[in-house]
Amino acid sequence: MTTAGEAPGGGRARAGDGHDRARVQRRAVSVLVAVQVVGGLGVGAALSVGGLIAEALTGSQSWAGMATTTITLGAAVFALPLAGLAARRGRRPGLGAGWVVAACGGAVAIGGAQAGWFPVFLAGMALYGAGTATNLQARHAAADLADDATRGRDLSLVVWATTAGAVVGPNLTGPGAAVARPLGLDPLLGPLLFSTLAFAAAGALTLLLLRPDPLLVARETGGGRAASAGKEPPLESLRLVVRTPMALLALVGTVASHTVMVAVMTMTPVHMSHGGAALTVIGLTISLHIAGMYALSPVVGWLSDRVGRIPTLVAGQGILLVAVVIAGASDHREGVVMAGLVLLGLGWSFGLVSSSAMLAEALPPERRPGAQGVTDLAMNLGGAGAGALSGVLLSAFGFGGLNAFAAVFVVPVFALVLWARRSQRAS
Repeated sequence: MTTAGEAPGGGRARAGDGHDRARVQRRAVSVLVAVQVVGGLGVGAALSVGGLIAEALTGSQSWAGMATTTITLGAAVFALPLAGLAARRGRRPGLGAGWVVAACGGAVAIGGAQAGWFPVFLAGMALYGAGTATNLQARHAAADLADDATRGRDLSLVVWATTAGAVVGPNLTGPGAAVARPLGLDPLLGPLLFSTLAFAAAGALTLLLLRPDPLLVARETGGGRAASAGKEPPLESLRLVVRTPMALLALVGTVASHTVMVAVMTMTPVHMSHGGAALTVIGLTISLHIAGMYALSPVVGWLSDRVGRIPTLVAGQGILLVAVVIAGASDHREGVVMAGLVLLGLGWSFGLVSSSAMLAEALPPERRPGAQGVTDLAMNLGGAGAGALSGVLLSAFGFGGLNAFAAVFVVPVFALVLWARRSQRAS
């Protein structure tokens, strides 16, 4: 909460000065884009090796999915505290703290893996999950000051900015090994070292540059009830979402899209490795998948603004269904797996961008952070559950069975779309 004469996000405002929402929004989006490029490198660098490290430490394919699962579970654990910090203090402290915690997690994971201590490695991965939570919550910061006509575009630009770092990250196994060996580390830990440095840099950039704070400016210029911000219990935020048809659809759409994506992506490196794929091919596959997630998000945002949130969400669920059919029928054909993973990422993008814009529009500014935190919590819990089951399902039913399991999660979205449309017509 800011006091009289204090500029949101820190610093002093001259007496009588207001905030140009459009100017602050442009600056906020520019800073968020720069941070997402750096932080995205940290998020992507560990994706192609986390499962392989877990499998090497335990000697079990069933445990291979625990690295991604723990990251996703960590993201769920940190979703509410980071959203609560943002609600109380602004986006800058919330996002900055998340990146710093993730950097600490990377250091813990490297130490645990190098020592051969699997529980310590998983503890580091849980802290590392704060980076995933922060990467995702940045999209909400882009929506704080946006108007309805451009909210999808601004939000999607921040999602898109993750592309550069996240696509490069999975291809750092070779350079990572070259850096790790002179330091006496296992070659697989090189990408985690890059992640740790990237998260630390993202935290520093956020804390230094995200001024004025977009959420605090939105409250100041929009008349939001800053005094009560951050004090709403999570259960009350959840009740608000459940009572609001469009907010509920946004929550379910977000959770379904993320759960399908995580379930399949988590075990793809292990599946390909067992088929004889080289680490470079696995890294390329994950890079293409991440490109599908982020690279076309500005187009998705434009479609969401022009065509509508619900049609864009429905299109995303359809793309996810096509993706799991292709990936599930791929066997060990590397090109087919790549095609399925690209579509998997694209479907996720359609679902996340449209749902996030829908959630922001469905609720007043002072109620958004709590609802956004609950949504991200549910999203990451869904991903964590899917990731935890993915190794078991791969062992029991193969990659095709795992993809069939993932397809089930799109069904509630289609059901809620019909219900939300009826509610809109009735109102």
